Amino acid sequence: MARDTKDGTPKDSHYARLRRQHRDEKRGGAPAFRPRPKVGPGEAPADGLVRLYGLHTVRAAIDNPRRRIARMLATRNALERLEIADPAALPFPVEIIEPKAIDAITGSEAVHQGVLVEARPLVPKRLDALGATPLVVVLDQVTDPHNVGAVLRSAVAFGAGALITTQRHSPAESGVLAKAASGALEHIDLIEVRNLAEALQTLAASGFQTVGLDSDGPAELETTFAGDRIALVFGAEGKGLRQKTRETVSALARLDMPGAIRSLNVSNAAAVALYAARRFVDGNRALARQGNTAS
Repeated sequence: MARDTKDGTPKDSHYARLRRQHRDEKRGGAPAFRPRPKVGPGEAPADGLVRLYGLHTVRAAIDNPRRRIARMLATRNALERLEIADPAALPFPVEIIEPKAIDAITGSEAVHQGVLVEARPLVPKRLDALGATPLVVVLDQVTDPHNVGAVLRSAVAFGAGALITTQRHSPAESGVLAKAASGALEHIDLIEVRNLAEALQTLAASGFQTVGLDSDGPAELETTFAGDRIALVFGAEGKGLRQKTRETVSALARLDMPGAIRSLNVSNAAAVALYAARRFVDGNRALARQGNTAS
């Protein structure tokens, strides 16, 4: 427990300091604390490179053998938190700098945590490269990079094998997206398709039940699942699933929400749906193992 001071509790001490600073400033003294000035983003990276920042994001990028990093900018504190004792041993140049130098690149609003890398974007795979995963996420023109990053994080957390997006009307890889994904970008296959309806038909032919999430879906999500492989399909912010997508999925389903609000942000809906789908898939696998043991 924190020790009390002559001004009372630690909270009292904090407010007492603020009052003293305010009095000093009114008497003409210099402010005891000056906030860092806001800085806008600097120039874009060189052609063919993206900037990734944040401790989890950069650590995952370094550990990903598919990621090609051109250079790193980092504070000494960030290198210590990344457990990089010898920056010279890394296969790319590292420049040790002050936080404000990264602010000048990313803008002071970016939570870079003292580290940034410039790297080649990951190359999206084709749909025919989809492996044997029983669970995938499909985004129907979700454009907000914060939402896509958050969906990626949930997809990796619940063991989805791929994130499928359209080549158009989807955000490009960026620092914002990668930071929202908190390293998940490096742990999942990214697949881009030209025609989402055709891709959904291909998934169905490969044994996936394609389930579109819709607040007006005819049945609750948990009662809709069937089969051994599931593709969860989520629509864009505000608009939801496009009509063609609604007509192509195997089933439309809703999340049961008894409260006054009947819809969730796409990233929150994805987390809930992935949890339910994972439980269903794992339950099916457990039953299959029991059947094999009994026979």
